Amino acid sequence: MQLIFEYRQILLEGMLVTVSLAVLSLILSVICGLTGAFAKLSSRRGIRRAGNSYTTFVRSVPDLVLMMLIFYGGQVMLNDIGRLTGLWGYIDVNQFLAGVLTLGFIFGAYMAETFRGAILAIPRGQIEAAMAAGMSPRQIFVLITWPQMVRYALPSFTNNWLVLIKSTALVSVIGLHDLVWNAFAAGRTTHKLFTFMIAVLFIYLVITGISDLILRWVDRRYSAGVKRA
Repeated sequence: MQLIFEYRQILLEGMLVTVSLAVLSLILSVICGLTGAFAKLSSRRGIRRAGNSYTTFVRSVPDLVLMMLIFYGGQVMLNDIGRLTGLWGYIDVNQFLAGVLTLGFIFGAYMAETFRGAILAIPRGQIEAAMAAGMSPRQIFVLITWPQMVRYALPSFTNNWLVLIKSTALVSVIGLHDLVWNAFAAGRTTHKLFTFMIAVLFIYLVITGISDLILRWVDRRYSAGVKRA
C-alpha cells in the first residue's frame, strides 16, 4: 500500500484520462448508435443496407485491429491526402482522439442494435394513435418513443457501458497515458508490476460499481409507474 500511495498521483492522472475517454466515447457511441438504429429501421433500402453494413463490419473485426487501423492507418491516409492535394502539412494523430473515435465507432454498432431492439419493443399502436391525434414526428419521438426506448434499452445499454469502460485499456497499446499505461510504467520502474495491476483491478471495480449504481437509479426513474411481472 505504501508503494501505491507514493505513485498515487500518476495513478490518479491515468484514471482521469480513462474516465474522460470512456465518457466521450460513450457520447459518440450514442450518437452513432441512434443514427445506426434509425438507418436500420429506415424504409429506404440503401440507408437500411448502410446501417446493416456498419453493424456487421464492426462486430466482425477485433477492437484492437480497428484501434490500430484508425490510429496508424488513419494517420498515413491523412498525410498522403495532404501531400497529394497540398491542403495541409504533416498531421500527427492524437492518441486520445484516436481512442475516442475508435471506441465510439465500435460501440456505436452495439448501441445501434440496442436502440433498434428498444424501438421495436414499443407497441406500434401507440405510434399510430399519436399520428392519428395529429402529433408531429418530433413530438412523437420526445413524448412517446424516447421515454420508452430508454426504459427498454437500459439493461443492454448498461452492459455496453461496462464493457466500454474495460475496453479503454486498449488505448495503452497506442501510447495513451491512461490508467493501465501509467500503472504498467510504474510497475516496471519499481519491479512490482503485480502490485500495480491489482491496484488497477480495484480502481476499475470502483468505476464500474459507481456506474452500475447510477444506471440502476436511472432505470428506476424511467420505470416509475410501470407494473413489473
